[in-house]
Amino acid sequence: MFYWLTLFSDGGDFFNLFRYITFRAGGAFMTALLFGFIFGQPLINVLRRRQGKGQPIRNDGPEGHFAKAGTPTMGGLLIVGALLVSTLLWARLDNGYVWITMGVTLGFALIGFADDYAKVSKQNTNGVPGRVRLALGFLIAGIATVVASYLHPVGLQNALAFPIFKDALLNLGLFFIPFAMFVIVGAANAVNLTDGLDGLAIMPVMIAAGAFGVIAYAVGRVDFSAYLDVHYVPGTGEILVFTAALIGGGLGFLWYNAPPAAVFMGDTGSLALGGALGAIAVATKHEIVLGIIGGLFVVEALSVIIQVLYFKRTGRRVFLMAPIHHHYEKKGWAEPQIVIRFWIISLILAMIGLATLKLR
Repeated sequence: MFYWLTLFSDGGDFFNLFRYITFRAGGAFMTALLFGFIFGQPLINVLRRRQGKGQPIRNDGPEGHFAKAGTPTMGGLLIVGALLVSTLLWARLDNGYVWITMGVTLGFALIGFADDYAKVSKQNTNGVPGRVRLALGFLIAGIATVVASYLHPVGLQNALAFPIFKDALLNLGLFFIPFAMFVIVGAANAVNLTDGLDGLAIMPVMIAAGAFGVIAYAVGRVDFSAYLDVHYVPGTGEILVFTAALIGGGLGFLWYNAPPAAVFMGDTGSLALGGALGAIAVATKHEIVLGIIGGLFVVEALSVIIQVLYFKRTGRRVFLMAPIHHHYEKKGWAEPQIVIRFWIISLILAMIGLATLKLR
């Protein structure tokens, strides 16, 4: 919205600043951060009054989690609200990629909200049936993927790009649509599985968003993409505004989610943020790099898959408890120890993912 202030610019005044993506990204960050600080505590108060007993705690979970009983959930409303408001204010609203990322974020947030509401109202951990969640998620991802493919340059449409190998493109044809849908839905559910400890999911999401903000800005500029030998995807630079707003909103939420958490993100936030990362990866043609930058989320999801499949086959467990962060809780690691070490791993993986921009 603020971008249209450039209509009043003669090229050398204050309004000209709004032409620059980096300036608007900074504005989006600060707006989202202030949104979190201003509305965080009032939202928590409302959620606490409305939810009563708060988020249900699993009976078979780590013993330390029973002390968290009564903590309200749906804190993702704060992140999503800050993210969408800031993006609407600071991003170019004539950019299709901005609407794709916002649409996916809002769509998955609504799925998560319905799931959280069902859990809180019934006071058990059974929310919306998994098949329904997946079906709705694939529907949203399918729409976003089709639109993204339409917006991509002709040479990149329905093609899978590979990191490091600058000229390697695999044309998947119509198979690109289900592949990209899987990327978005998989990312959403992987982040959802990671959100099990205070502050565990939000910081890796912000780190991944920061890395993808750099990638989006680079591939969206013809000069940077030529220098780095990456595929040029015009228009994706505007996603930097979205990722900056995500980081600002995430920090505002972390202020209240830091141990001991005053509010949980819930599926409202985790599904929305994971879906957003997947949508950005599809938009920037960096789907494979998402597996590197979001490697922590991949490991968390794989730990659940391995645990379920192995238990069905042998009746025994690979991990003491899945997802894997609970395994380390069962081994006696303190919650802050797990959280901070997982943050460090996320940062390392993000640096490796960013390095693929130059390793060509």
